Amino acid sequence: MKEPAVALNPELNLELILAGERVLLLAQRALYWPRERMLVVADIHFGKAASFRALGVPVPRGTTSENLASLDALLAAHAVAHIVFLGDFLHAKAAHASATVAAMLRWRGRHPGLRLTLVRGNHDAHAGDPSALLGMAIVDEPYLRAPFAFRHHPDLTADFYVLAGHVHPVYHLISGRDALRLPCFLLGPERAVLPSFGAFTGGHAVRPAPGERVCVCAGEAVFQIP
Repeated sequence: MKEPAVALNPELNLELILAGERVLLLAQRALYWPRERMLVVADIHFGKAASFRALGVPVPRGTTSENLASLDALLAAHAVAHIVFLGDFLHAKAAHASATVAAMLRWRGRHPGLRLTLVRGNHDAHAGDPSALLGMAIVDEPYLRAPFAFRHHPDLTADFYVLAGHVHPVYHLISGRDALRLPCFLLGPERAVLPSFGAFTGGHAVRPAPGERVCVCAGEAVFQIP
């Protein structure tokens, strides 16, 4: 069954300049680099829910379909020629289950001309590389496309601005007795850490250091914390 189309509002994304390049921070927890027609996605963790179910933990099904539908929505909203995954594409060996791989291959069949690159993360090292049938280039960090270094771990790379994942940053927004825990982008002078894209991945609360700023994803919008 075909996933329903999702209408995205481009006016609710946040446009800014990183390392002299215009980029968009997307409310759907990804980054878009218009000049390269590149979508950057961190920590999608395919197969994480299946890994928990294999351990007897009753967690929701359908996260793979949800992640793929989210990718489809972004591809429909932006002119994307290349997706770079910043590591942890697969969560564990359970992600090689036939149903999960079949769903990925159906998605790939809808986008045969799309270039895919995976920068290996720590979970990928344990899970193993994705199916070769996905036609994905798989590289170790850093993957360099000036002025950016695409990494999984947020380690600095000389002469490049780092785009990384791994941390799954979230921000606690507090107003009186109300509190929200929102996925966020953590932006500094030498690197940006993207929120986790996956539908079932959790998060790590962050506080910006001097010189850093936080941009939270709240529903269908991205906004900078004052």
